[in-house]
Order: sequence, then C-alpha cells, then structure tokens
Amino acid sequence: MLNNFVMPDLYPAAPEIFLLCMSFLVLFVDLIFGATHRGLAALLTVVTLLGCAAITIVTADGHTALTFSNMFVDDLLADFLKLVTYLAVIVVLVYSRQYLADRGLDRGEFYLLVLYATLGMMVMISAANFVTIYLGLELLSLSLYALVAIDRNASRATEAAMKYFVLGAMASGLLLYGMSMIYGATGSLEIGGVAQAMHHGQSDKTILVFGLVFLVAGVAFKLGLVPFHMWIPDVYHGAPTAVTLLIGSAPKLAAFAMTLRLLVYGLFGLADDWQKMLLLMAVLSIGLGNLAAIAQTNIKRMLAYSTISHMGFMILGLMSGVVGGVVDPFTAVNAYSSALYYTVAYVLMSLGAFGMVLLLSRAGYEAENLDDFRGLNQRSPWFAAVMLVIMFSMAGIPFFVGFFAKFAVLLAAIKAGYTVVAVVAVMFSLVGAFYYLRVVKLMYFDAPVDSAPITAPMDMRILLSINGVAVAAFGLFPDALMSLCTTTLLRSL
Repeated sequence: MLNNFVMPDLYPAAPEIFLLCMSFLVLFVDLIFGATHRGLAALLTVVTLLGCAAITIVTADGHTALTFSNMFVDDLLADFLKLVTYLAVIVVLVYSRQYLADRGLDRGEFYLLVLYATLGMMVMISAANFVTIYLGLELLSLSLYALVAIDRNASRATEAAMKYFVLGAMASGLLLYGMSMIYGATGSLEIGGVAQAMHHGQSDKTILVFGLVFLVAGVAFKLGLVPFHMWIPDVYHGAPTAVTLLIGSAPKLAAFAMTLRLLVYGLFGLADDWQKMLLLMAVLSIGLGNLAAIAQTNIKRMLAYSTISHMGFMILGLMSGVVGGVVDPFTAVNAYSSALYYTVAYVLMSLGAFGMVLLLSRAGYEAENLDDFRGLNQRSPWFAAVMLVIMFSMAGIPFFVGFFAKFAVLLAAIKAGYTVVAVVAVMFSLVGAFYYLRVVKLMYFDAPVDSAPITAPMDMRILLSINGVAVAAFGLFPDALMSLCTTTLLRSL
C-alpha cells in the first residue's frame, strides 16, 4: 500500500496549509500571553489572513490545478472567492474588536474558531469532490455553532446555537444522503466524474433525480432559502452581533461556490430538474423575505429576512444559465457571473449594515432595535450617510452596487425566458424598499432616543467609512467588478 502512495502536490493548497499552521501558533501564543496581551490573538489572526491573501495572489497563475487525488481544485474562481473571503473576515474582526472587548468575549477561542471557519470556507470553495465539500461544510458549520454560543451567560445565544445545531445537522444529513444516492447512481464521488458519467449515459436517471432533491434541500438550508430558512432569523437575533456579522457575510461566498460546483459543474445534465426547484425557492424566498421583514422591529431580524430575499435573487441568477434545455455559452456565463456579482455585492452591503449595528453598540448596550437608529443624523451625520447608502443599495435604488446587482440578475432571468418571475421579483423589491427606507426615515426625521456619543475605535470608523464609499463607488463604476466576475468564470468553467 505504501509503495503505491503518490505524494500530492501541496502547492495549490498552500493558503490552507499556512492558515492551519498559523492557527496552532495563535493557540500557543494565546495560551502563554493571552491573559496579559488581549489583542495579540486578534493581531495574529489578521496577519494570518493577510498571509493567506499574499500566498493566494502569488500562487494564482490562472490555470486550473487538481491535487489530493482530484479532490481539491485551485482555479481562478477559487482564488477570487478566497481573496474576497479573507477581506470579509478581516473586516469582521476589525468591526468586532471593541464589541468583543466590552463583553469579555475577546478570547483566543473566538479567533481560533474564526480561523477554522475560514478554513472550512476555503475548503468548500476549492472542493472538487463530495467528500471535500462535506469536510469543508462541517468544519465551517461546527465552528459557527460554537461561535453562536460563545457567550455562555446569554440564554438567547445558547438557544440560538441549539436551534442552529439541530437544524444544521438535519440539513447536513439531507446533503450527505443526496450525495450518497448520486454516488450510487454514477459510481463517482468526484464532481467531474459525476458529470462525465451523466454525459456518457452511465447513470440511473431515477436515482439521480432523487439524490438531486436531497442535495438541493441541503444546499438551500446553507443558503437560507425558503422553506429551509427557519434558522436564519433566530440565529441572527440570538447570536452576539459580532458572530451575526460573520455568519451573514463570508459564508455566503462559500455557499455560492458549493452550489455552483455541485449543480453547474457536476449535475449540469439535470439542469432542467434543478432549475424548477430553484425557481420555486427563489420566488418564495424573495416574497417571504421581503414581506416578513416589514413586521420586524429588531434590525438583526429585519436583516435576516432581508438575507433570505437577497439569496433568492442570487439563486434567480444561478438558475438562468440554461434556456429551454439548450446551453448558450454567452447566456450561461452571463447568468453565473451575475449571480457571483450579486453574492459579492451582498457581502459588501451586509458587512456595512451589521457594522453599523456594532458601531452603535457599547458596553452593556445592544443597539439592535430600529429605534436605536432614531436621530442618528443629529449624532453623526457622516455615519447616518453611510447607513443611508447601504440601505439604498440593499433596496436596489440607483445608483449603488445593489441596484446593478439586481439589474444584472433580472436581465439574466429575462434573457432565459423568466420574464414573469423577473416582474414578480421587482414587485417584491418595491415592497421591500419600505423597510429599508424606514431606517432612513428614523435616522433623518425622528428625534434621537439616545444622545450618548459614538465611541468606536478609529480603525473601525475608517474601515466602515471605506465600506460605505465602496458600496457607492461600485454603483457608480459597476463595470470593473462585473468584468472581474465574468473573467473569473470564463477562466474557470
């Protein structure tokens, strides 16, 4: 057995290996110096992510490389999504630093769990095998379960973690069962092998469709699509806001990569079947997400239902790549790049929105109700303007990045023949604009209920300002990001 062992090429997985090694260093440093140097673990975590970014850039040559017996792929799509993931997690750490310190949560285990969650995302993004996808997904999920419950004195966080764990375990079981059925039908665990078996007719169509149903159900839970959305409002509300910020941003990139690789790379031959399922879930998600958000008075729950709606839009783009069972390369790339563009835009907007919630929070006070934003313009005109830009962008109002993200997705849906669905999505977006504009109304036209000064660290103020400016800038100049998404997919499909 040992004589047949072939040493895998570790070069494509260099960022993952570096992150894993650095996590041990963070653990030892926190164990030795954690009591006296509270910020050391946070600093090392940021340095680790910057190191991963540097390695990813250096090793990116635009070619697709497979390693670990074709279980791990390094292509331009993986490199791009990993870079955005590093950036998102660094922003999360900067935004969360004061919040965690005020609540005694800035412990080494928080940063270790964030690193392991990031590693799980990286593995999911580069997965080329069902086993690799499942390993990355479970590493991410288990880390997030622990992070939700990290404040052991908060009963609300413990309850949210339990709900997340139970529903997440069920979804993982559905996903794994679907993968096992697809393996039984095709005889391969490799995503490329599954596609080849289907292309050559070496698979049982009936078993494949049954497996696809379970697979889509598992994917829908991770994305938070209706009817697998139950966990999102409770987890977003119950988790510490710093953890909600993490859950609501970077993992969406990994979930997009998983969905794209499973459905488009692996099960493209069943596109007619999974398109119908995704179509139903997209419409229900956009509808329920926008309608339920109107009734919320807690901004974390409002943004949770907003997330459901946004993921519905992303899926709308993803399912528009095949028109009437016919594959047009231009239409397909346009649709998938619009979904990727939407995902990146949503992560950018989500970071800013939850960052504003963290900005207004302080020791002993959670600024998570809509009323906490009353009169923000009188307290800080600049950050009221930042929140206005983010809310306008999420509502899809021109000319911000959210508008062009929705426009790209709707255009792809219309080209694929889903004109009625696109009209319904626009109508629900108009309904959804109400709860975004309500926040703006509270900031500019209501008297403040809290006159306490905003005492956020300077690095958070600067980064949050850049975040708001980026939402506006990518709206004024949308072609740069859209071209990057298109080029990334063209070089990776």
